[in-house]
Amino acid sequence: MVTGGAGFLGSHLCEKLISLGHEVLCVDNFYTGTKSNLGALLECSRFELLRHDVTFPLYVEVDQIFNLACPASPVHYQYDPVQTTKTSVHGSINMLGLAKRVKATILQASTSEVYGDPEVHPQPEDYWGRVNPIGPRSCYDEGKRCAETLFFDYRRQHKLSIKVARIFNTYGPRMKPNDGRVVSNFIVQALSNRPIAIYGDGSQTRSFCYVDDLIDGLIRLMDTPDEVTGPINLGNPTEFTIMELAELVIELTGSRSAIEFKPLPADDPRQRQPDITRARETLAWSPSVPLRDGLIKTIAHFEDLLRESAVA
Repeated sequence: MVTGGAGFLGSHLCEKLISLGHEVLCVDNFYTGTKSNLGALLECSRFELLRHDVTFPLYVEVDQIFNLACPASPVHYQYDPVQTTKTSVHGSINMLGLAKRVKATILQASTSEVYGDPEVHPQPEDYWGRVNPIGPRSCYDEGKRCAETLFFDYRRQHKLSIKVARIFNTYGPRMKPNDGRVVSNFIVQALSNRPIAIYGDGSQTRSFCYVDDLIDGLIRLMDTPDEVTGPINLGNPTEFTIMELAELVIELTGSRSAIEFKPLPADDPRQRQPDITRARETLAWSPSVPLRDGLIKTIAHFEDLLRESAVA
C-alpha cells in the first residue's frame, strides 16, 4: 500500500512497484495528488485506487505500507497547517495501527526538514536539528518529527517492523507547476520568460535528487532486514547554490528571463545537504542522475503541461 500514491513521489513509487511485479493499493485523498499522475496504472489488474484520508482509520490487508501521505510543498502545507499536522501525526497513528494489526512492514517518508536550519553541514542522521517549533513551516517540520517519534515508539513498544527515510529535495516529472518548490518555480518562470524570483541573494544551497534515484532508495530501504530501521538520509550530496540552479534552468530552456531578488522567507534554511554514508553502506545506494540530465527531463514535462493548458 502506498499512501499519498497519486502524488508526485507516490505515483512514481506505485509505477515502480507495479513494474517489479507487486500488487499495489494506492490510497490518496487527492488534496495534492491527481488521477492523471497514475496514467496507465488505472488499467492495470494489479493496481487498485482507494480515495481515503489517512487521518481516518483504514482497514485493509497488506504486507508493506509506504506512508507518503502529506502535502510536501510550503504552498500546500501552509494553506491548512492544522490539517498538515494532523496528516503527519494522526495519519501515522492510523497507519501504524494498521501495520500492527496485519503485521506489515511500514516505511515513513520523513524529510530533511527535520533538520531545520542546520548548524551541522552536511547533515548526518544523528544530528538532532535546529527547528523553530512555532514558525510558519513548523506544521510540516514538527509534524514529521512527531511522526518519527511515533514510528520508533511503536517499534520499541509493539516490536513493529519500521523503516524511516529522510527525503531531501527531489524533483522530476509530475511536479505541480504551482507547488512553490524552487525547481518547478524556476522552470515555469523560465519557460514563460518571466523574471526568475530568487529569495535572498541566491547563495543559499540545496541538493537536488532526481525522482528515479529517490524511488530506488525507498524500495531498497523497504527491502532491508528487520533490524534496519533508519532513519536513513536519501538525497543527492552534490550541493548547488540557488543562483547556480537558476542559471542552469535559463540555459537549458533558452529563456530570456531576468533574475529578480526578493526577501528570504522566515526560517528558510541557508544550507541543506545530506550525509548519505549510511545509505551507501546499508543500502548500497547513491544517486546516479546528474542535475543537468534530470532537469532536461523535468523541463520536457513542464513544456507538455504548458502546451496542454494553451490548447485548453
